[in-house]
Amino acid sequence: MLFGAAGVSAAAFLTSCTSNDDGDDDNSSQQQQANVSDDKPGKPVTIGFAGPEADHGWLNAINDNARSRAKTYEDVTLDITEGSNDTATQIGQVDSLINKKVDVLVILPADGKAMTQAGLKAMRAGIPVVNLDRIFDDPQAYRCWIGGDNYGMGLNAGRFIGEQLKGKKNAKVVELAGLDNLELTQQRTAGFDDALKNYPNVEKVARQAAEFTVESGQRKMSDLLQAVPEFDAIWNHDDDQGVGVKRAIDQSGRDEFFMVGGAGSKAVMDSIKADDSVIKATVLYPPTMAASAIDLARALGQQKGVSGMAEFEIPASITLYSAVVSKENIDQYLPTGFN
Repeated sequence: MLFGAAGVSAAAFLTSCTSNDDGDDDNSSQQQQANVSDDKPGKPVTIGFAGPEADHGWLNAINDNARSRAKTYEDVTLDITEGSNDTATQIGQVDSLINKKVDVLVILPADGKAMTQAGLKAMRAGIPVVNLDRIFDDPQAYRCWIGGDNYGMGLNAGRFIGEQLKGKKNAKVVELAGLDNLELTQQRTAGFDDALKNYPNVEKVARQAAEFTVESGQRKMSDLLQAVPEFDAIWNHDDDQGVGVKRAIDQSGRDEFFMVGGAGSKAVMDSIKADDSVIKATVLYPPTMAASAIDLARALGQQKGVSGMAEFEIPASITLYSAVVSKENIDQYLPTGFN
Protein backbone atom coordinates (compact mmCIF):
# COMPACT_ATOMS: atom_id res chain seq x y z
CA MET A 1 0.00 0.00 0.00
CA LEU A 2 2.74 2.44 0.98
CA PHE A 3 5.19 1.57 -1.77
CA GLY A 4 3.01 0.47 -4.70
CA ALA A 5 4.51 0.69 -8.18
CA ALA A 6 1.11 1.71 -9.54
CA GLY A 7 1.17 4.76 -7.28
CA VAL A 8 4.61 5.75 -8.59
CA SER A 9 3.32 5.54 -12.16
CA ALA A 10 0.26 7.59 -11.25
CA ALA A 11 2.42 10.29 -9.65
CA ALA A 12 4.66 10.43 -12.72
CA PHE A 13 1.60 10.67 -14.97
CA LEU A 14 0.15 13.50 -12.88
CA THR A 15 3.42 15.40 -13.08
CA SER A 16 3.60 15.10 -16.86
CA CYS A 17 -0.02 16.20 -17.23
CA THR A 18 0.36 19.37 -15.15
CA SER A 19 3.57 20.68 -16.72
CA ASN A 20 3.70 23.11 -19.65
CA ASP A 21 6.89 21.95 -21.27
CA ASP A 22 9.67 19.40 -20.96
CA GLY A 23 11.77 21.60 -18.69
CA ASP A 24 8.91 22.28 -16.29
CA ASP A 25 8.14 18.58 -16.23
CA ASP A 26 11.67 17.74 -15.15
CA ASN A 27 11.69 20.39 -12.42
CA SER A 28 8.29 19.36 -11.10
CA SER A 29 9.28 15.71 -11.04
CA GLN A 30 12.49 16.47 -9.17
CA GLN A 31 10.64 18.56 -6.59
CA GLN A 32 8.13 15.80 -5.98
CA GLN A 33 10.75 13.09 -5.75
CA ALA A 34 12.72 15.15 -3.21
CA ASN A 35 9.65 15.23 -1.00
CA VAL A 36 8.91 11.51 -1.11
CA SER A 37 9.90 8.96 1.51
CA ASP A 38 12.21 6.17 0.33
CA ASP A 39 14.44 3.44 1.69
CA LYS A 40 17.68 5.42 1.45
CA PRO A 41 19.13 6.38 4.86
CA GLY A 42 18.22 9.93 5.87
CA LYS A 43 17.90 12.00 8.99
CA PRO A 44 18.07 9.78 12.13
CA VAL A 45 14.62 9.30 13.68
CA THR A 46 13.81 7.96 17.15
CA ILE A 47 10.32 6.42 17.22
CA GLY A 48 8.58 5.76 20.50
CA PHE A 49 6.12 2.87 20.38
CA ALA A 50 3.45 2.33 23.05
CA GLY A 51 0.94 -0.48 22.77
CA PRO A 52 -1.23 -2.68 24.99
CA GLU A 53 -0.07 -5.91 26.58
CA ALA A 54 0.58 -8.63 24.00
CA ASP A 55 -1.87 -11.07 25.59
CA HIS A 56 -3.36 -12.06 22.24
CA GLY A 57 -1.74 -13.48 19.11
CA TRP A 58 -2.68 -10.47 17.00
CA LEU A 59 -1.28 -7.98 19.53
CA ASN A 60 1.96 -9.93 19.77
CA ALA A 61 2.18 -9.80 15.97
CA ILE A 62 1.72 -6.02 16.13
CA ASN A 63 4.85 -5.70 18.31
CA ASP A 64 6.80 -8.12 16.11
CA ASN A 65 5.90 -6.20 12.95
CA ALA A 66 6.95 -2.88 14.49
CA ARG A 67 10.31 -4.25 15.67
CA SER A 68 11.06 -6.03 12.39
CA ARG A 69 10.22 -2.99 10.28
CA ALA A 70 12.32 -0.64 12.38
CA LYS A 71 15.34 -2.94 11.98
CA THR A 72 15.18 -2.56 8.19
CA TYR A 73 16.03 1.15 8.48
CA GLU A 74 19.55 2.28 9.35
CA ASP A 75 18.22 5.69 10.37
CA VAL A 76 15.48 4.48 12.77
CA THR A 77 15.84 3.85 16.50
CA LEU A 78 12.79 2.19 18.08
CA ASP A 79 12.03 2.82 21.76
CA ILE A 80 9.24 0.34 22.53
CA THR A 81 7.45 0.08 25.88
CA GLU A 82 6.58 -3.16 27.63
CA GLY A 83 2.88 -2.66 26.92
CA SER A 84 -0.04 -2.62 29.32
CA ASN A 85 -3.83 -2.98 29.31
CA ASP A 86 -4.01 -0.60 32.26
CA THR A 87 -4.73 2.91 30.96
CA ALA A 88 -2.90 4.69 33.78
CA THR A 89 0.21 2.58 33.15
CA GLN A 90 0.11 3.20 29.41
CA ILE A 91 -0.32 6.95 29.96
CA GLY A 92 2.78 6.84 32.15
CA GLN A 93 4.68 5.02 29.42
CA VAL A 94 3.68 7.65 26.86
CA ASP A 95 4.72 10.41 29.28
CA SER A 96 8.11 8.75 29.62
CA LEU A 97 8.55 8.71 25.83
CA ILE A 98 7.52 12.37 25.64
CA ASN A 99 10.08 13.25 28.33
CA LYS A 100 12.74 11.41 26.33
CA LYS A 101 11.88 13.77 23.45
CA VAL A 102 11.42 11.04 20.85
CA ASP A 103 10.91 12.39 17.34
CA VAL A 104 7.63 10.59 16.63
CA LEU A 105 5.21 8.51 18.67
CA VAL A 106 3.28 5.44 17.50
CA ILE A 107 0.47 4.62 19.92
CA LEU A 108 -1.91 1.67 19.84
CA PRO A 109 -4.08 2.58 22.83
CA ALA A 110 -5.53 -0.02 25.16
CA ASP A 111 -8.56 2.28 25.19
CA GLY A 112 -8.76 4.97 22.51
CA LYS A 113 -11.11 7.26 24.44
CA ALA A 114 -9.17 7.02 27.69
CA MET A 115 -5.82 7.60 25.98
CA THR A 116 -6.89 10.67 23.99
CA GLN A 117 -5.31 13.13 26.43
CA ALA A 118 -1.97 11.32 26.10
CA GLY A 119 -2.07 11.84 22.35
CA LEU A 120 -3.01 15.49 22.77
CA LYS A 121 -0.13 16.01 25.20
CA ALA A 122 2.37 14.59 22.73
CA MET A 123 1.05 16.68 19.85
CA ARG A 124 1.18 19.84 21.98
CA ALA A 125 4.78 18.99 22.83
CA GLY A 126 5.58 19.04 19.12
CA ILE A 127 5.82 15.24 18.78
CA PRO A 128 3.69 13.97 15.89
CA VAL A 129 1.58 10.92 16.75
CA VAL A 130 0.71 7.97 14.53
CA ASN A 131 -2.47 6.56 16.07
CA LEU A 132 -2.54 2.83 15.38
CA ASP A 133 -5.89 1.05 14.99
CA ARG A 134 -7.89 1.95 18.14
CA ILE A 135 -8.69 5.55 17.40
CA PHE A 136 -8.50 8.51 19.76
CA ASP A 137 -11.67 10.52 20.39
CA ASP A 138 -10.14 13.77 19.16
CA PRO A 139 -8.47 14.08 15.72
CA GLN A 140 -6.17 16.71 17.24
CA ALA A 141 -4.59 13.90 19.27
CA TYR A 142 -2.84 12.42 16.24
CA ARG A 143 -1.22 13.45 12.98
CA CYS A 144 -2.10 10.25 11.16
CA TRP A 145 -4.36 7.29 11.89
CA ILE A 146 -3.79 3.86 10.34
CA GLY A 147 -5.87 0.81 11.12
CA GLY A 148 -8.14 -1.99 10.03
CA ASP A 149 -11.67 -1.91 8.65
CA ASN A 150 -13.96 -3.76 11.03
CA TYR A 151 -17.11 -3.05 9.03
CA GLY A 152 -15.31 -4.14 5.85
CA MET A 153 -14.14 -7.28 7.62
CA GLY A 154 -17.74 -8.31 8.29
CA LEU A 155 -18.82 -7.20 4.82
CA ASN A 156 -16.22 -9.36 3.08
CA ALA A 157 -16.92 -12.34 5.32
CA GLY A 158 -20.61 -12.08 4.43
CA ARG A 159 -19.90 -11.72 0.73
CA PHE A 160 -17.63 -14.77 0.68
CA ILE A 161 -20.18 -16.90 2.52
CA GLY A 162 -23.02 -15.58 0.37
CA GLU A 163 -21.17 -16.43 -2.83
CA GLN A 164 -20.44 -19.95 -1.64
CA LEU A 165 -24.10 -20.51 -0.78
CA LYS A 166 -25.86 -18.56 -3.53
CA GLY A 167 -26.99 -21.73 -5.29
CA LYS A 168 -28.45 -23.31 -2.15
CA LYS A 169 -32.07 -22.81 -1.12
CA ASN A 170 -32.82 -21.84 2.46
CA ALA A 171 -29.17 -21.67 3.44
CA LYS A 172 -28.50 -21.09 7.14
CA VAL A 173 -25.52 -19.35 8.71
CA VAL A 174 -24.44 -18.65 12.28
CA GLU A 175 -22.09 -16.03 13.70
CA LEU A 176 -19.65 -16.24 16.59
CA ALA A 177 -18.73 -12.66 17.50
CA GLY A 178 -16.19 -11.23 19.91
CA LEU A 179 -16.86 -9.02 22.92
CA ASP A 180 -20.21 -7.36 22.34
CA ASN A 181 -19.37 -4.23 24.34
CA LEU A 182 -16.63 -3.32 21.85
CA GLU A 183 -17.50 -1.07 18.93
CA LEU A 184 -15.31 -3.16 16.64
CA THR A 185 -17.48 -6.22 17.30
CA GLN A 186 -20.63 -4.26 16.53
CA GLN A 187 -19.08 -2.98 13.30
CA ARG A 188 -18.09 -6.48 12.19
CA THR A 189 -21.61 -7.74 12.80
CA ALA A 190 -23.13 -4.75 10.97
CA GLY A 191 -20.96 -5.41 7.92
CA PHE A 192 -21.81 -9.10 7.96
CA ASP A 193 -25.55 -8.44 8.19
CA ASP A 194 -25.43 -5.85 5.40
CA ALA A 195 -23.61 -8.27 3.09
CA LEU A 196 -26.17 -11.02 3.69
CA LYS A 197 -28.98 -8.68 2.59
CA ASN A 198 -27.77 -9.26 -0.97
CA TYR A 199 -28.35 -13.01 -0.64
CA PRO A 200 -32.06 -13.55 0.05
CA ASN A 201 -31.57 -17.31 0.11
CA VAL A 202 -29.22 -17.02 3.11
CA GLU A 203 -30.54 -16.51 6.65
CA LYS A 204 -28.56 -15.89 9.80
CA VAL A 205 -30.26 -18.18 12.31
CA ALA A 206 -28.09 -17.71 15.41
CA ARG A 207 -25.41 -15.51 16.93
CA GLN A 208 -23.25 -15.85 20.03
CA ALA A 209 -20.72 -13.42 21.47
CA ALA A 210 -17.45 -14.82 22.83
CA GLU A 211 -14.52 -12.96 24.43
CA PHE A 212 -11.65 -13.29 21.95
CA THR A 213 -10.20 -16.17 24.01
CA VAL A 214 -9.71 -19.85 23.26
CA GLU A 215 -11.84 -20.88 26.25
CA SER A 216 -14.77 -18.64 25.40
CA GLY A 217 -14.61 -19.71 21.76
CA GLN A 218 -14.90 -23.36 22.69
CA ARG A 219 -17.70 -22.75 25.17
CA LYS A 220 -19.79 -20.52 22.93
CA MET A 221 -19.31 -22.74 19.89
CA SER A 222 -20.53 -25.72 21.89
CA ASP A 223 -23.63 -23.69 22.74
CA LEU A 224 -24.22 -22.89 19.08
CA LEU A 225 -23.81 -26.49 18.01
CA GLN A 226 -26.38 -27.59 20.55
CA ALA A 227 -28.82 -24.80 19.69
CA VAL A 228 -28.69 -25.18 15.90
CA PRO A 229 -28.98 -28.79 14.69
CA GLU A 230 -28.05 -27.92 11.10
CA PHE A 231 -26.46 -24.97 9.31
CA ASP A 232 -24.28 -24.33 6.27
CA ALA A 233 -21.64 -21.82 7.35
CA ILE A 234 -20.24 -19.98 10.36
CA TRP A 235 -18.32 -16.76 10.58
CA ASN A 236 -16.01 -16.59 13.58
CA HIS A 237 -14.76 -13.04 14.23
CA ASP A 238 -11.35 -13.97 15.63
CA ASP A 239 -8.80 -16.66 14.83
CA ASP A 240 -7.46 -16.76 18.41
CA GLN A 241 -10.85 -17.71 19.80
CA GLY A 242 -11.11 -19.88 16.69
CA VAL A 243 -8.73 -22.38 18.30
CA GLY A 244 -11.45 -23.11 20.84
CA VAL A 245 -14.12 -23.00 18.15
CA LYS A 246 -12.35 -25.72 16.19
CA ARG A 247 -11.99 -27.85 19.32
CA ALA A 248 -15.72 -27.72 19.91
CA ILE A 249 -16.41 -28.59 16.28
CA ASP A 250 -13.97 -31.51 16.33
CA GLN A 251 -15.51 -32.83 19.53
CA SER A 252 -19.00 -32.64 18.02
CA GLY A 253 -18.02 -34.67 14.96
CA ARG A 254 -20.06 -32.36 12.75
CA ASP A 255 -18.82 -31.21 9.34
CA GLU A 256 -21.88 -30.29 7.31
CA PHE A 257 -20.82 -26.63 7.30
CA PHE A 258 -17.75 -24.55 6.48
CA MET A 259 -16.12 -21.86 8.63
CA VAL A 260 -14.66 -18.45 7.84
CA GLY A 261 -12.26 -17.04 10.42
CA GLY A 262 -11.09 -13.54 11.20
CA ALA A 263 -7.69 -11.79 11.51
CA GLY A 264 -5.33 -14.20 9.70
CA SER A 265 -3.49 -16.47 12.15
CA LYS A 266 -0.86 -18.90 10.86
CA ALA A 267 -2.72 -21.88 12.32
CA VAL A 268 -5.86 -21.00 10.37
CA MET A 269 -3.88 -20.32 7.20
CA ASP A 270 -2.10 -23.66 7.55
CA SER A 271 -5.48 -25.36 7.86
CA ILE A 272 -6.77 -23.56 4.76
CA LYS A 273 -3.64 -24.62 2.88
CA ALA A 274 -4.00 -28.26 3.97
CA ASP A 275 -7.76 -28.22 3.25
CA ASP A 276 -8.23 -30.74 6.07
CA SER A 277 -10.99 -29.16 8.15
CA VAL A 278 -14.17 -27.08 7.99
CA ILE A 279 -12.01 -23.92 7.92
CA LYS A 280 -12.08 -22.65 4.34
CA ALA A 281 -11.18 -18.97 4.65
CA THR A 282 -10.19 -16.15 6.97
CA VAL A 283 -10.76 -12.40 6.62
CA LEU A 284 -7.63 -10.40 7.36
CA TYR A 285 -7.22 -7.76 10.01
CA PRO A 286 -3.56 -7.34 9.13
CA PRO A 287 -1.01 -6.81 11.94
CA THR A 288 1.30 -5.54 9.19
CA MET A 289 -0.35 -2.19 9.96
CA ALA A 290 2.31 -1.81 12.69
CA ALA A 291 5.06 -2.04 10.08
CA SER A 292 3.28 0.57 7.99
CA ALA A 293 2.96 2.76 11.10
CA ILE A 294 6.76 2.67 11.41
CA ASP A 295 7.05 3.71 7.76
CA LEU A 296 4.70 6.62 8.39
CA ALA A 297 6.49 7.65 11.58
CA ARG A 298 9.84 7.64 9.78
CA ALA A 299 8.39 9.77 6.98
CA LEU A 300 7.02 12.22 9.56
CA GLY A 301 10.35 12.40 11.37
CA GLN A 302 12.16 13.11 8.11
CA GLN A 303 9.44 15.48 6.88
CA LYS A 304 8.80 13.46 3.76
CA GLY A 305 5.72 12.24 1.97
CA VAL A 306 4.77 8.67 1.13
CA SER A 307 6.49 6.91 -1.74
CA GLY A 308 4.08 6.38 -4.62
CA MET A 309 1.91 9.41 -3.80
CA ALA A 310 2.15 12.89 -5.28
CA GLU A 311 1.31 14.77 -2.08
CA PHE A 312 4.09 16.38 -0.04
CA GLU A 313 2.55 15.19 3.25
CA ILE A 314 1.48 11.77 4.49
CA PRO A 315 -2.32 11.17 4.60
CA ALA A 316 -4.38 12.02 7.68
CA SER A 317 -5.82 8.50 7.77
CA ILE A 318 -5.25 5.14 6.10
CA THR A 319 -7.80 2.32 6.31
CA LEU A 320 -6.46 -1.11 5.41
CA TYR A 321 -8.38 -3.57 3.28
CA SER A 322 -9.76 -6.77 4.82
CA ALA A 323 -8.85 -9.34 2.20
CA VAL A 324 -10.42 -12.81 2.20
CA VAL A 325 -7.79 -15.56 2.23
CA SER A 326 -8.91 -18.90 0.80
CA LYS A 327 -7.24 -21.82 -0.97
CA GLU A 328 -7.15 -19.75 -4.17
CA ASN A 329 -4.74 -17.14 -2.76
CA ILE A 330 -3.32 -18.78 0.37
CA ASP A 331 0.25 -18.92 -0.94
CA GLN A 332 0.30 -15.13 -1.33
CA TYR A 333 -0.84 -14.42 2.23
CA LEU A 334 0.66 -17.36 4.16
CA PRO A 335 3.86 -15.46 5.09
CA THR A 336 1.74 -12.82 6.89
CA GLY A 337 0.09 -15.34 9.25
CA PHE A 338 0.80 -14.75 12.94
CA ASN A 339 1.21 -17.23 15.80
